[in-house]
Amino acid sequence: MKYRILYSLYYLISLLPLKVLYVLSDIIAFVIHRLLRYRKDIIMQNLLIAFPEKTDEERNVIANKFYQNIVDSLIETIKLISANDQQFEKMFVFEENLFEELQRTDKKIQMHGLHGFNWEVLNLGISKNLQLPFLGVYQPIKNPFFEKLLNKIRTKYGTILIPATDFKNHFHPFKDQQYVIALVADQNPKRADQSWWVDFFGRPTAFTQGPENAARATNNRVVFGNFYKIKRGVYTCSVESIIDDPASLQPGELTLKYVLFAEKCIRARPDNYLWSHRRWKHEYKEEYAALRLTSANL
Repeated sequence: MKYRILYSLYYLISLLPLKVLYVLSDIIAFVIHRLLRYRKDIIMQNLLIAFPEKTDEERNVIANKFYQNIVDSLIETIKLISANDQQFEKMFVFEENLFEELQRTDKKIQMHGLHGFNWEVLNLGISKNLQLPFLGVYQPIKNPFFEKLLNKIRTKYGTILIPATDFKNHFHPFKDQQYVIALVADQNPKRADQSWWVDFFGRPTAFTQGPENAARATNNRVVFGNFYKIKRGVYTCSVESIIDDPASLQPGELTLKYVLFAEKCIRARPDNYLWSHRRWKHEYKEEYAALRLTSANL
């Protein structure tokens, strides 16, 4: 009963035109930025690490746009509850040849993405247009209402959700068929001593070994995905094919390629990245030297 009441409330909000919802987004963005200062210290510290060459004013401009982007993403996700196909197609620009090369293969495909906006629109855009089964690995939310609501939104066009907390059991039915599986590869790892360490914006940074280990173990084809805003409410994505046989790479080489790709994407559109998460949470120690990756030691 509680779920139905809350869902009905969000559904009614989602019926509002995006133009009206964006007025609400402007108000919320102002409140969390200027009044509540949501994670402001973390955001500005991250931007200082990434762009020390920029002035305070330039970093503040990026932060301002970031707050707008993160709230827009929230509002747009609510809109997706009731959005029909015609409305959604205005939100996602799909290039007809985007997946042609990917689908001209009998191999399974592993896509490495990053924390960009709006990932909910991207998920639906891919699953709606992809001919292969699309598997999305995600972190479950503790709140049962939002977990159920987001799962309903995310599976609208057939995305198969694989919870990272129970990956083996949920993935097992699909292991013997062709698919595209999407992983967010810039997650902050839990164990610094079991991570690859790569220079990311000039600072040694821990990256989880999971995506690379999975690619090398299965020898799936690996592609990197970048998604971004064209204009307010309109998104697109690009896919870069990396390698067909990742098992042939040296340990750490795929992760290094990914980090270089991620930094290139972020530098091109800095406000499109999720600066509110603590990407440089772990401090590098000399005891991690064997896990340090550079182009020179590969």
